[in-house]
Amino acid sequence: MSEVNIKEVNGVDIVQYQPKGVCSKMMQIRIKDNIIEDFEFVGGCNGNLSGIGMLIRGMNINEVISRLQGLPCGSRPTSCPDQLTKALAAYIEAKQTVNA
Repeated sequence: MSEVNIKEVNGVDIVQYQPKGVCSKMMQIRIKDNIIEDFEFVGGCNGNLSGIGMLIRGMNINEVISRLQGLPCGSRPTSCPDQLTKALAAYIEAKQTVNA
């Protein structure tokens, strides 16, 4: 899938995603066994995204999707948390395609 770039390093998937329609320009998520180990971003609201990163660390990716999917940002139909869920969904789809 072209939306995400996945690189495996020492059993950890490093997922890079370029969000659309938000201030953040790049997201990088480290995932091991469907658990988020770390979340980094470029651009966007530093305090909010740092807080989100701390809150989702250690969470299962499906739980993050169910909690954050569909959140708007002001009048925008999407938000950085919503874009994070799109990155995670694309990751899941890409992994299923590889393992099929």
